[in-house]
Amino acid sequence: MLRAQVLVLAKEPLPGRAKTRLTPPLLPEQAAAVARAALLDTLDVVAAVPVQRRTVVLDGSPAGWLPAGLSVLPQRAGALGERLAGAFEDAYRALPVPLLLIGMDTPQVTATLLGEALELLLDGRPAVLGHADDGGWWALGLHAPAPGLFDGVPMSTDRAGTVQQERLTALGLAPALLPPLRDLDHADDVLAIAAQLAPTSRLATTAAELAGALA
Repeated sequence: MLRAQVLVLAKEPLPGRAKTRLTPPLLPEQAAAVARAALLDTLDVVAAVPVQRRTVVLDGSPAGWLPAGLSVLPQRAGALGERLAGAFEDAYRALPVPLLLIGMDTPQVTATLLGEALELLLDGRPAVLGHADDGGWWALGLHAPAPGLFDGVPMSTDRAGTVQQERLTALGLAPALLPPLRDLDHADDVLAIAAQLAPTSRLATTAAELAGALA
C-alpha cells in the first residue's frame, strides 16, 4: 500500500449545479446525469489505487449516492483557488502523507496512471502536475500543502496549467509532468471521452443514451 492519499474535488451531481456548461444542448437533468456518471467512474478508478486514504472533497451532500469506503470532507467556501488550497490543508490535517488531487472531469484516468503519479512523489519529486488539453490542469500532487500555491493562477482559463507550473517552480516545487488528459466540459468532450472508456462504463452508457442531444 502506498503511503499517500488521493483527493477528488467534486460537486454533488444535481440539476442546475453540475456540468452547467453542457446546458444547452442538454437539459439540466441530463447534464447532472453526465456529471454523476463521470464522477462515479472516476471514483471506481480511485478505489483501485492502493493508498492509505481516498477522500472526496465535496460541495454538497454525500447522502444516498456516494459509494461506501470513501472519506468525505466538505469543500471550503470561496473561489476555486481557495477551495483547492483548503482541500489540501484539510486532507493533510486528517492524514499527513503525500496527496494527489484530481477532479471529476477525467473519468478516462486509470489506476495505473494515478499510481505512477504517486510513485513519482514517493520517489522524491517535489510535485507532480498533469496538464489538461484545454490549457488547465487535471492533477496536482504535493508532499504537503504549500501556502500561496494558487495565488495569481487564472483558474478556469487556457493559461491555468502553464501559470500553475510556473508557480510551483517559483516555490521550489518544480513538478514532474504527467500525461495530458482531456477535460469533460462540453458536448464534444463527453462523446470523445466516452469513446475511450469501456462500453459498460457509466459515462459511455449515459453518452449513448444522450447521443442525439450531444451530437
